[in-house]
Amino acid sequence: MRAFLASLPRTLAAADLHEIVQRIVEAVRSRRPVILGMGAHPIKVGLSPLIVDFLERGLFSAVAMNGAAIIHDFELAYQGATSEEVAEALADGSFGMAKETAEFLNAAIREGVTQEGMGMGEAVGKRINAAKLPYAHLSILATCARLAIPACVHVAVGTDIIHMHPQADGAAMGQGSLSDFRLLTSVVTQLEGGVFLNVGSAVILPEVFLKALSLARNLGYVVNSFTTVDLDFVRHYRPQMNVVSRPTQQGGRGFHITGHHEILFPLLCAAVLEALGETERAEHAERHRQHGTET
Repeated sequence: MRAFLASLPRTLAAADLHEIVQRIVEAVRSRRPVILGMGAHPIKVGLSPLIVDFLERGLFSAVAMNGAAIIHDFELAYQGATSEEVAEALADGSFGMAKETAEFLNAAIREGVTQEGMGMGEAVGKRINAAKLPYAHLSILATCARLAIPACVHVAVGTDIIHMHPQADGAAMGQGSLSDFRLLTSVVTQLEGGVFLNVGSAVILPEVFLKALSLARNLGYVVNSFTTVDLDFVRHYRPQMNVVSRPTQQGGRGFHITGHHEILFPLLCAAVLEALGETERAEHAERHRQHGTET
């Protein structure tokens, strides 16, 4: 990938991609956070193994996702696949009525948040691990729980299929998502010199990131010079304003890379790994494993 990137013309998106890789590598080398914000689509198109790999290598410091992402993350861990024919199922009202998904996730949220004081991401991740689901190794939330990496879930009530079921507990969802917002903000307070990636979230994560950044600055943290990247197959208003443009007006730089997740994200991951080099990757992974043991 290093040779491939070097062969590209240093103009427009090709130049941006090269600089994004370098900025991620610099953040990793200086031990600054690299935060992955994401919608559900990256999971649906098969990127979970790459995200899990970066988590295990200690290259992602935190993950923030919308409510739909926990559904696909669970179903992937549960049965190794996740999707639904929305138009077909909507006709007879069966869309979103999967019993297993609703029962597992609503129970995880209700018990983890109200009984154990967890955020939503930790509650779901720990329950997936405890249940020993057959494909738990593909779960982003289970990996974060196992490695003590912040996994933050940001829910808009009524947007996800598990909200349609009688087990849904609005109080637990609200408390769990608020806890995760505060957890994400605690990571954003350290973002100076780091990177925030928004992959496939058009509304929720750009809005959440903007508020977390404002709160961090309001509390007196210096979070001015950092990198933001919006990676999606369509450019949307909120990522443009709330990820790329407004947050970097005090310093740093924002980037758009437009294209299919299943093509661009693997290219980006491969380029970052090669830029780090084999020895450096191994050393960083070992430091991360030691940190997880201590945590």
